Amino acid sequence: MNLGDDGDSFAPRIPDLATAEVMMTAALGQIDWARRYTLELLAATPRELWFERPTVSNSRTGESAMQLPTHIAWQVGHLAVSQYGLLMFRIHGRRDEDLDLIPSRFRKAYARGSDPTATSSGQCSADELFERLETVHRNAITGLTQGFDTGVLLHPVDMPYAVYPIKLGAILFCPLHEQIHSGQIGLIRRALGLAPVR
Repeated sequence: MNLGDDGDSFAPRIPDLATAEVMMTAALGQIDWARRYTLELLAATPRELWFERPTVSNSRTGESAMQLPTHIAWQVGHLAVSQYGLLMFRIHGRRDEDLDLIPSRFRKAYARGSDPTATSSGQCSADELFERLETVHRNAITGLTQGFDTGVLLHPVDMPYAVYPIKLGAILFCPLHEQIHSGQIGLIRRALGLAPVR
């Protein structure tokens, strides 16, 4: 690693291909772990609660209640869109079959910056969201493990990525991103009055 221009951060050197392959194997293990944790949270959350935006209050100060700006359904849709973006679109570009997997309307509804609506009207059902989450994950992992040309790991990529501005960086970012949203799912669950999973 090199000390960055500002003297405070490090600019890591792009790894060689052999190192990138080892890092990808580790990242796939982290992706699997993060997804299993997300699924554990979702399994412990009744699907009829997925579209509820719970209201919370500050019991310490007695301040008025505030409605959380998100719900489980949006988190699930967002994870599907994000995993597609990081592990499929950033790795191989958009393919014809992707239009059925992540249609434009779905992408716009759950992309970063989209607004989680407080109603399920006009949205995918909880079951449909879960199925899409599972299908994207299955296709993404298959694409990275069966017949995958690891040489593309070193190709440049735009943000978002973690550590390296290459396709490997997009893969490395995936489990980090999922854990951020697992934390939000956990918080929403607690605000709904559900017991913690861990």
